Amino acid sequence: MVYPARCTLCGAVVDSDFGLCGPCWRDTPFISGLVCETCGVPLPGEGHAEAAHCDDCLRMARPWSQGRAAIRYHENGRKLILMLKHGDRHDLVRPAAKWMARAAQPLLRPDTLIAPIPLHWGRMLSRRFNQSALLAQGLARETGLPCCPDLLTRFKRTQSLKGLSVEARHAMLTDAIRVTARHRGLIAGRSVLIVDDVMTSGATLSVATQACFSAGSGEVSVVTLARAVKDA
Repeated sequence: MVYPARCTLCGAVVDSDFGLCGPCWRDTPFISGLVCETCGVPLPGEGHAEAAHCDDCLRMARPWSQGRAAIRYHENGRKLILMLKHGDRHDLVRPAAKWMARAAQPLLRPDTLIAPIPLHWGRMLSRRFNQSALLAQGLARETGLPCCPDLLTRFKRTQSLKGLSVEARHAMLTDAIRVTARHRGLIAGRSVLIVDDVMTSGATLSVATQACFSAGSGEVSVVTLARAVKDA
């Protein structure tokens, strides 16, 4: 009665904590149905026996095996990401982790190790937290799988990737991410699930995946809270 449960997005009174009201749930672009097996982008049509792939993943080889995302980076989806990333809304992690766990179900293996995309220490000082690490830890709680928040280290501070071409993004990130030396034995031959907040071109996830392979990991998959989708 004193502190009623509120909608995570709009603040309207709801039945339980960490939920969305009816209108916000309706207007949040959750990804469901047929999706690209590699990046999780929604595809037209219905599911079938063979794995489907989007045009981008057919044109550009991805180093990871499978990928999923919970929501589209659009309208309420974009609002949720910005609230988490720049609004210190850590309460969003709990519902986001539930949505990501549901999306990532086909990717999970009994020996999977969950690891977030890292921030460079300079950016970490200014932001004070890594939203991808918060999501990875939330996902670990939801799935019961282990999480290593510092499995990967960002050795090179890069400028914002916003507005850069796919080729420029990959060039900018070359050798920027590596497996932390003391954790190399942890991933030898082991499945890894890399977590990030948003996938746009996939350049950051590609570099992180290649870092895992260089350290001797097994299969690598990726999951993000949101997936940027090109306008039709």
